Amino acid sequence: MKAAIFCSPLAIADFIPAGRAPCYFVPVRQSKSILDDEMLPTFKPLLTRLGTAAALLAAIASPLHAEDRPARELFGGKALPSVMQPQAYGFYSKGCLAGGVAIPTDGPTWQAMRLSRNRRWGHPAMIELIEQFSKDARTKVGWNGLLLGDIAQPRGGPMMNGHASHQIGLDADIWLTPMPDRTLTYQERESIQATSMLQPKRFLTINPSAWSERQARLIMLAASYPQVERIFVNPAIKKKLCDTWTGDRTDLGKVRPIYGHDYHFHIRIKCPPGSANCKGQAAVPTGDGCDKSLAWWFTDEPWAKPSPKKDQKPAKPPRLATLSDLPKACAAVLAGPAPASEQEVTYGGGSSLAYSTQEPETADGSIAAVIAADGAQPSFAVPVPLPRPSLQ
Repeated sequence: MKAAIFCSPLAIADFIPAGRAPCYFVPVRQSKSILDDEMLPTFKPLLTRLGTAAALLAAIASPLHAEDRPARELFGGKALPSVMQPQAYGFYSKGCLAGGVAIPTDGPTWQAMRLSRNRRWGHPAMIELIEQFSKDARTKVGWNGLLLGDIAQPRGGPMMNGHASHQIGLDADIWLTPMPDRTLTYQERESIQATSMLQPKRFLTINPSAWSERQARLIMLAASYPQVERIFVNPAIKKKLCDTWTGDRTDLGKVRPIYGHDYHFHIRIKCPPGSANCKGQAAVPTGDGCDKSLAWWFTDEPWAKPSPKKDQKPAKPPRLATLSDLPKACAAVLAGPAPASEQEVTYGGGSSLAYSTQEPETADGSIAAVIAADGAQPSFAVPVPLPRPSLQ
């Protein structure tokens, strides 16, 4: 795949760790925006200090620390988390997760989607927030329930596809389509396409048939939690909020525009208390963000194809991150012991850890009917700009 390096003067600071230049390495291609396609009151850590020390010794003694395979293969191959004290190591786009827990596939106010990806794991602080948010969304917004996209892999780390971030268990994607009044089948969770909030043939324009005040209230509710650092949305969604939100705008500055994110929004929380090895981001700029940093997205610059320089050599493919590129603790996380079962590490005791087979419903209860009732249009291929940041 061809790739190019882009440097941006504005707006990208939200996605770059402190000290890095505002440049990012991206694939040169056109694609559909993809489905990247805290608060520990009830969960007790399952590993003693002795167990943690054993995992560290195992990591040091193992040749794994010299592993040349891409880190995404190593972390993507782990089906269960490491049994350790919950810790987020590194930055959102360069790190790993110790002691991750899974959100149950089903709850009274949420359902997890794309179960085959095994990405419903997170830091307990993230999982607790999602559960609380789902309850608040029903009572305060009238949102039936959340459809959950990706959170993180069992041990965090780089993914085989879909995300640059989501590596330390502090990011989560939430669909902008409400949960239906029934339990979706496994196949539906794999195949249903979320609905874009944009018009298919108009540049960065909200589709009034898909967008409603409820989506706006849902996003602003998510931004209201003190542990939430940022909410990522499509620039058109941010502009819509800037133009129409009449409530308290204190948290509007947390809502940050970025490529894609037209059918889901991305919640990012701060490093939880006690996470000494977690690298947070700088605070968002003061104000509501309805300024030149937003206006930049509506110029040609973010969407223009790069102009090749004379005699410029083709860019080399990006080198895939290896274990040695990640925080040193990630070797221990990777080598750490797994729990005896998924139930042991499912938040809240695992009452809904596994998907229970259910026969498909009639059309009236189908996801298609739910989307239609919500006034949304069928999913379509929304153009995505070429310079998609590799760091979120």
